[in-house]
Amino acid sequence: MSHDHAIKDRIKDHMEVIGADGVHVGSVDHIKGERIQRATTHSGPHGDHHHFISLGMVADVEGDKVRLSANADVAVTFEEEK
Repeated sequence: MSHDHAIKDRIKDHMEVIGADGVHVGSVDHIKGERIQRATTHSGPHGDHHHFISLGMVADVEGDKVRLSANADVAVTFEEEK
């Protein structure tokens, strides 16, 4: 089993997502393919924007927290918007 697949199986909806520095990034809305969709959405002129974090950014799942491999301020720069 690959690292990403093992991590994916442990991530549950509504878990807190934190950076490697322990800073809150958001919470899991759900897993969509190989990405985490964050629960936070921003409405704009073209509708809601959903933020996604690649499972490759996940370092570990600790209790009810998903810890990323980058600090929070760096991790959000790698997010994808849809």
